[in-house]
Amino acid sequence: MTETEQQTTQSTQTAESTDPILVLGATGKTGRHVVARLRAAGHAVRAASRTSGTRFDWTDRATWAPALAGVRALYLVVPTEAEPIADFIAQAKAAGVRRFVVLSGRGVELYGHSFEPGMAEAEQAVRDADVDWTVIRPNNFAQNFDEDLFHGPLLAGRLALPTGDVPEPFIDVTDIAEVAAALLTEEGHTHRVYELTGPRALSFGDAVAEIAAASGRPMRFEHVTEEQYVAELVADGVPDEAARSLAHVFVFLSEGHNATPTSGVRDVLGREPRDFSEYVQERAKAGAWAPR
Repeated sequence: MTETEQQTTQSTQTAESTDPILVLGATGKTGRHVVARLRAAGHAVRAASRTSGTRFDWTDRATWAPALAGVRALYLVVPTEAEPIADFIAQAKAAGVRRFVVLSGRGVELYGHSFEPGMAEAEQAVRDADVDWTVIRPNNFAQNFDEDLFHGPLLAGRLALPTGDVPEPFIDVTDIAEVAAALLTEEGHTHRVYELTGPRALSFGDAVAEIAAASGRPMRFEHVTEEQYVAELVADGVPDEAARSLAHVFVFLSEGHNATPTSGVRDVLGREPRDFSEYVQERAKAGAWAPR
C-alpha cells in the first residue's frame, strides 16, 4: 500500500469513527437498546424519533434531511404504512448513508404486505436501492410480556390469544439490539438476512406458567378463536380493523411458521441467545408483574 493509500484509508476510518449512526425509533422497544449498545461501545449515535433530540417523523418529510445529514449507517425502523419508505431510502442513499440495517419480522416473506406492509416494503426497497443492507427478522419479543401487548392481560390474570399450543422461540430485545449494533459497525454481513429467535420454543401457555411461577401471581393462558379474540379487543376499545389485523398475526403464528429456533444470534455474535427463563427471572425480581 502506498503512502497516499494509507492516508486515504486512515482518513476513511477516522470519518467512520466520527460520523454518526442514525437510529430511528430511538425511544422504542429495540431502538433505545441499540442506542445504548452503540454508545457504550464508543460510537457516535444520532437518536431520532418524534420525541428525541433529533426529531424524526415519517409523516413530516421536512424532518428527514436533518436526521440524515452526515450519517454513515442507519438502523431502519419503519412505520406500518409502506408509502413513504422507498422515498426515504432513496433520500438516505443520496445523503451518503452507506449501510442500512432493517428491522423486519420473521415470516414477512410469507405474509408480505398483508400483515406488515411497512416491513415488506423496507426489505424490497433496500434491495432495489443497491445499497449495503442487512435485514433482521426477529420472532415475538419476550418483552411483550412486561412492556407491551401481553402485560395488561397478565396483570388481570388471563392472557387469551388464538395461538393454540404451537411453540414460539421468544427473542429478548437486548439480543436484537446487540445483533443490530454488530451489523451496523462490523464488516461481513452485506446482503444477509438473519432470523433471530431465542434458544428454545415454548407455547404461550408454558410462557405464562413460567411468569406466574416466578412472580407468584395467579395467571393463566386461554386459547380463543380468531373471532373471540377480535370481539374481546373491540370490547376493550381497539378499532375493528386493527383488532383483525392483530388477530391475523396470531393465527399465522398458530400455523407453526415461526416455531423452530434459528442460529441467527449465534451466527452474528458467536454465542447463544438469552433464554426466556433468564428474562422472566430478571423481570420478576424487578417487579414487572407485582401487584399494583
